[in-house]
Amino acid sequence: MTLFMFRLDVIETPEGDKTPQLIKDTYVMKVKVEDGGFPQRSSTAILQINVADTNDNHPVFKENEIEISIPENAPVGTSVTQLHATDADIGENAKIHFYFSNLVSNIAKKLFHLNNITGLITIKEPLDREESPNHKLQVLASDGGLMPARAMVLVNVTDINDNVPSIDIRYIINPINGTVILSENAPLNTKIALITVTDKDADHNGRVTCFTDHEVPFRLRPVFSNQFLLETAAYLDYESTREYAIKLLAVDAGKPPLNQSSMLLVKVKDENDNAPVFIQPFISLSVAENNSPGTKLTKISAVDADSGHNAEINYLLGVDAPSEFNLDHRTGILTAGKKLDREKQEKYSFTVLAKDNGIPSFMTNATVLVTILDQNDNSPIFTHNEYNFYVPENLPRHGTVGLITVTDPDYGENSAVTLSILDVNDDFTIDPQTGVIRPNISFDREKQESYTFYVKAEDGGKVSHSSTAKVTINVIDVNDNKPVFVVPSSNNSYELVLPSTNPGTVVFTVVAIDNDTGMNAELHYNIVGGNTKGLFIIDQTTGNITLKEKCVVTDLGLHRLVVKAKDLGQPDSLFNVVIVNLFVNESVTNATLIHELVHKNIETPVTPNTKTTDASSPTSDYVKITVAIIAGTITVIIVIFITAIVRCCQSPHLKTAQKNKQNSEWVTPNPENKKKKKKKKKRKHAPNNLLLNFVTIEETKADDAENDGNSATLDVPIQLEEQTMGKYNWGTIPTTFKPDIPDLAWHYKSASPQPAFQIQPETPLNLKHHIIHELPLDNTFVACDSISKCSSSSSDPYSVSEYSYSVTTFKTPASIHTRPTDSRI
Repeated sequence: MTLFMFRLDVIETPEGDKTPQLIKDTYVMKVKVEDGGFPQRSSTAILQINVADTNDNHPVFKENEIEISIPENAPVGTSVTQLHATDADIGENAKIHFYFSNLVSNIAKKLFHLNNITGLITIKEPLDREESPNHKLQVLASDGGLMPARAMVLVNVTDINDNVPSIDIRYIINPINGTVILSENAPLNTKIALITVTDKDADHNGRVTCFTDHEVPFRLRPVFSNQFLLETAAYLDYESTREYAIKLLAVDAGKPPLNQSSMLLVKVKDENDNAPVFIQPFISLSVAENNSPGTKLTKISAVDADSGHNAEINYLLGVDAPSEFNLDHRTGILTAGKKLDREKQEKYSFTVLAKDNGIPSFMTNATVLVTILDQNDNSPIFTHNEYNFYVPENLPRHGTVGLITVTDPDYGENSAVTLSILDVNDDFTIDPQTGVIRPNISFDREKQESYTFYVKAEDGGKVSHSSTAKVTINVIDVNDNKPVFVVPSSNNSYELVLPSTNPGTVVFTVVAIDNDTGMNAELHYNIVGGNTKGLFIIDQTTGNITLKEKCVVTDLGLHRLVVKAKDLGQPDSLFNVVIVNLFVNESVTNATLIHELVHKNIETPVTPNTKTTDASSPTSDYVKITVAIIAGTITVIIVIFITAIVRCCQSPHLKTAQKNKQNSEWVTPNPENKKKKKKKKKRKHAPNNLLLNFVTIEETKADDAENDGNSATLDVPIQLEEQTMGKYNWGTIPTTFKPDIPDLAWHYKSASPQPAFQIQPETPLNLKHHIIHELPLDNTFVACDSISKCSSSSSDPYSVSEYSYSVTTFKTPASIHTRPTDSRI
């Protein structure tokens, strides 16, 4: 009996499956020996035959070509494939040794490992598809014989998205130190760079897109599948953004996607497209006067949004800037180059300029207002160092003498001036604020003609300043004194005139005096009564009574002349009368009779022809006097009758017009109307010897011893022009200041802080001292009364009202006799 012995071996397939395989390499036989007996006896023995192998079989690969795909990110040690090779031999002849052929590249040998015994190929180093996407591995299987088996293993490295995209920038505008310099005036779509993006991965993993941040004024415009142009998408502004860091981002389509970013720097180049801007377009500052030259006032600042040279600013003063100020062109420091004086100029307003250094340059301006603060550096200033006021002597107490005007160039309390009288003098007071001077006394020029004192003006500064001025008050004469006759000493005296006296001979001189001054004391003499025969004339200046013509027989006797002495005072003159008795005869034979005639004639009306032919025949004188009185009375009656007829014949319309004219002139005392009125009056004047009026002069000589207090009434004819004496117009001739005294009106109107005002009468006045007084515009005093009327030197027609002063009239009309014509004449 033969037994076959099999050995079980395990073979692994390329797929990794293991299968048992029976290997016959030994033969075993059982040998039996039987006897022939019964029971038959036998015995057995085992015969094992081992077949000795010879290397007569070549190794054989199960697969001669194997293609494997493996991801490139497979880790080291990962099995790539398992090679299977068989050898029909056994034992040592069946042992197979695997190894790479010499045709396998060094890279493949570096990347892959081949187990010599098992034939297992593993990853030796990390794979990279981008370097070697596939590998050919030729593997030899040798059993030690000369004919090894060959198998080809193709390893395909599959792509894994393991590469980030790359960004390649090719600049169109050459960068400086890696930065592109681009002007802010660059137009839209300015080309900056060409961007190329790539990815080493394949297929979908190698598809790349590129974009930038959306907040920059740039964009990527695609030109090819993987190329983009970087260009400007908006206008640039250096003042807004001076530099841009553009982030370029490239992203592939892998899962997960990989991205790559790159920065591109763009600096905006500044252009001079901005003007300087003042931090304060209106600069207001204050500085105290009397500063030191070079005093710093303020620092003027301006900014420029540009940079570099374009932002450098120079400061300049405008053309309207005064020379008192300086400005540093670099620092902008404003200084006062000169000493400032608020009294000369309180405010300065001027322009400052800021100019940059760009090309072209830009310039802007700002306004500077400098206010000069006051310091008490000025003393009060009187309009005059010396004031002369002229006041009438009838000015009442507490009236207004005049106005002291004081100014102080300072400001506020420093210019608040208080006035006071320095001298300890209670005669005058001054208002501390208005400067109005008032008297506490009554003036009388005949007692004191002037008053002098000093006025002090002191300001209200913390350190006060003061000044003084001299004030002189001159008392102006008022025509308040009548002329007083010195010669003759009384109405009872007489003078002898010889009949043989030649015509032109001075027979008597009347002398009168007036205690007033000036025109108020200048006298004119006139014969206003008696002298019915016109035998005598009088010089109105000297008072010399002169024989007019040769005396005749009928001229003998007593001639009574009423002589009037009238002063030239304005606006109304004052007068006095005296009786001058002239006895025309060869001698004084009976002085007692003459004295009786003189005393008797004083008590009787004056006749135009009072005479006696002979001192020894009084009866004839009485007859003549009686006849003369009767004739005079008849003449007066006739004249009155004629006058009445003339007045009755006047048109009522003319009377009404004249009355209205008078009323209007009284209500509105316009100086022009006064002038016209005066002119008309001159036209209406009749000849001196045509129109006569009768006035009565009453005179009481209380101090005349010879008159013994008796009242004498003298009837004399007075011409109408005596009633209508011209009135002096104080509105045309100033009475307060002399021509050489400076006018205060101009300074008061221009510099005085006190308003013009009027002062009304303060105290009730009697008829004699009645005044209408105001403070005129020229700071002078004006006054008037019933005796001396005046008006302001200003042109105000309402300042003073005129009052008429009635002329004293004689009570009893006197007779008018016509002088008989002498045959000799």
